[in-house]
Amino acid sequence: MGLLSCSISETITPSLLFFFLFCFIGFGTATFNVTTLAFDEGYNPLFGDGNLGRSPDGHSVRLLLDVYTGSGFISSRMYQHGFFSAKIKLPSDYTAGIVVAFYTSNGDVFEKNHDELDIEFLGNIEGKPWRFQTNVYGNGSTNRGREERYNLWFDPSKEFHRYSILWTAKNIIFYVDEVPIREVVRNDAMGGDYPSKPMSLYATIWDASSWATNGGKYKVNYEYAPFTSEFKDLVLDGCAIDPIQKFSNFTACSETDTWLESRDYAVITPKSRSAMRRFRQRYMYYSYCYDNVRYPITPPECAVDSNEKQRFRNTGRLRFGGSHRKQARMERARRKRRSRAASVSDDQTDM
Repeated sequence: MGLLSCSISETITPSLLFFFLFCFIGFGTATFNVTTLAFDEGYNPLFGDGNLGRSPDGHSVRLLLDVYTGSGFISSRMYQHGFFSAKIKLPSDYTAGIVVAFYTSNGDVFEKNHDELDIEFLGNIEGKPWRFQTNVYGNGSTNRGREERYNLWFDPSKEFHRYSILWTAKNIIFYVDEVPIREVVRNDAMGGDYPSKPMSLYATIWDASSWATNGGKYKVNYEYAPFTSEFKDLVLDGCAIDPIQKFSNFTACSETDTWLESRDYAVITPKSRSAMRRFRQRYMYYSYCYDNVRYPITPPECAVDSNEKQRFRNTGRLRFGGSHRKQARMERARRKRRSRAASVSDDQTDM
């Protein structure tokens, strides 16, 4: 999908001129060559089964959040490296307090030293745009969040856009459509902080009122429920592996890794690197690499850009939600509270 659709049938205004600049010198890149899966070919419901709906052909999924529960799905297999992708359309109107997440994790298997790669969309009050963040955790390093936050150049509730995570032994790349927006290159100084164990792919929608919008100032308003996020054209490229074998042979994935690293989405061309630079200049509004409050010593994987450093010199005031292992516990606790409240109400009705 092209990132922008250009039309010159309207009167040119300053805002439209800015739009056309994107059209002609912006982010345009070729569409990735990927094979999509039907839901039953690679995924299972995770929670909130009643709020998960599949299309008749099985190639698209709706996840709902209502007053009772959120919902989510998980890949049927775990992967030792891979390309994880979906076209996603987000809820519209008032979405404060909501998080729609597309991420990889192994927290259910490696509880004390899990890995995680996140794309998290953060809802907002009506009339304000969605924002999103990316994050990287390795080997249980949940006290060292590697968040970056961004705005988008389009309304993600109006149409589908592709969001992707590439994870190899060498690097991690996050994509919006075919534009790379962030790359983390593995180096020795990172040690175990670089994700290295097999992970599953997750997609969820849930109530994150405590932090998602203005640090928790604005909560989910269930008068607007249900909130619906849609997923289609799902992609799972990678080496499926059993992570709990006593002697897992991760070298069995070497052939698949070589294939993965040769794919078009694994190569950042000079053109796409320029597009990534433009995106980060225009739309990134927070990076942990320049947060001297949290990290007086710059983390070793950060490639410090002098212009970015000047632009973010006063950052360090944002509130973050942490890893999805913590968020899963919060969702379970919320459902239990709702269940207990319903049980008490039923008891009082019977009296």
